[in-house]
Amino acid sequence: MHPALQGLITIVIGVGGCVAYYYFSNQFLDKVLYPPRGPRAGHNINRANLIRPWLFLFPALLALGLYLAYPVFETLRMSFSERLPGGGSAFVGLDNYSQMFAEPKFWEAMRNNMLWLIVVPGLSTAFGLLAAQLTDRISWGNIAKSLIFMPMAISFVGAAVIWKLVYDTRPIEQEQIGVLNALYLYFGGSDPQTWLTLPIWNSFFLMIVLVWIQTGFAMVILSAALRGIPEETIEAAILDGAKPFQVFFKIKVPQIIGTIVVVWTTITIVVLKVFDIVFAMTNGQWETQVLANYMYDKLFRANDWGLGSASAMVIMLLVTPILIWNVYNARKEMR
Repeated sequence: MHPALQGLITIVIGVGGCVAYYYFSNQFLDKVLYPPRGPRAGHNINRANLIRPWLFLFPALLALGLYLAYPVFETLRMSFSERLPGGGSAFVGLDNYSQMFAEPKFWEAMRNNMLWLIVVPGLSTAFGLLAAQLTDRISWGNIAKSLIFMPMAISFVGAAVIWKLVYDTRPIEQEQIGVLNALYLYFGGSDPQTWLTLPIWNSFFLMIVLVWIQTGFAMVILSAALRGIPEETIEAAILDGAKPFQVFFKIKVPQIIGTIVVVWTTITIVVLKVFDIVFAMTNGQWETQVLANYMYDKLFRANDWGLGSASAMVIMLLVTPILIWNVYNARKEMR
């Protein structure tokens, strides 16, 4: 069957199935299980109204349990076991974690992830805030915002391919198609550089790709927050003699600090799970390994499900506190 036809059939069945579920389950609840008639009509209506939200939540809860909760517990179980040659598995306790902590590649991945956590959320949020402020002050701001936001529509792999061409290296006698090497030679460089093999610097070159993508996200959220600041406070500051920088840093930023924290933590979660960019550009070579790529290498290349699952649990443990912090802040703002 043609893939396009398969996709169309999937959409029709999926949407149709959802509509049918909600319609017929509602009918069953109201007309069969708790019909609103007879001496117990009031009681039936109340019971139906209590059950209805769970009826509507059931597909989502089922999907979360099947595709999120079950994989987490299964991954945890696998992290304490190893695959036997003849099939099956055996419990090995913390051996996988001990082996993982003894590997230099794991600590390289941890070190790089920490570096990504310091650089990417900070730069993305800062550039997003700067873009949000500046684009609101120019006549063609909406066009500028569209251009800055455009990388968000590109997949991480697509962005990695684009930037890999930017960092491309050709022999000195050939014309450089990589923008960075072309500029480097134009401004007096002697030989083309293989940018993605330079230790430490290559990690920063990879980070630029994610900053380029996430700046648009930060800009959109922070632009909405800036527009929500009451004009009266800004006008009062200007009347008191505050200069533009003072208005921005002492009036605007303190009022949107909650939004800045949300943007920061959201990008932090993305950074902890970063995989596509590293996989497509360096595959973790030249000291650019990150945790997600390390997990992929162990789980699918080395076929070591115990070590791969252990590294997956490390990623989950690193992400969990940030998720809890986000939920806590969201609930606090709703009160």
